[in-house]
Amino acid sequence: QVQLVESGGGLVQAGGSLRLSCAASGRTYTMGWFRQAPGKERDFVAAITWSGGVTYYADSVKGRFTISRDNAKNTVYLQMNSLKPEDTAVYYCASDSRITLAAMRGLVDYEYWGQGTQVTVSS
Repeated sequence: QVQLVESGGGLVQAGGSLRLSCAASGRTYTMGWFRQAPGKERDFVAAITWSGGVTYYADSVKGRFTISRDNAKNTVYLQMNSLKPEDTAVYYCASDSRITLAAMRGLVDYEYWGQGTQVTVSS
């Protein structure tokens, strides 16, 4: 069983930055960030392998967001720079035991989810 707790969300102006954290209890493998805007489906944002050596990003965030992890702290981060109003959403951290390309691309149903943290970007 894995429990995930996100933090770091908030209100920021367009062009600003935020760093989300996801503290995990239990063994984690592939870790991902997803987001869901009001009235829309949940979308994949980024993923990282257990070693941190491989990362994957949605095209909409490439070059602006960076996913990283600190296994000593069992924590995954999402550094978000150059934020845009369209980045406004509830951001979810998720964990999956599969170490596959599909998992890294967010194409599987991750096994464990956090409660989400709100990110609001004002124009």
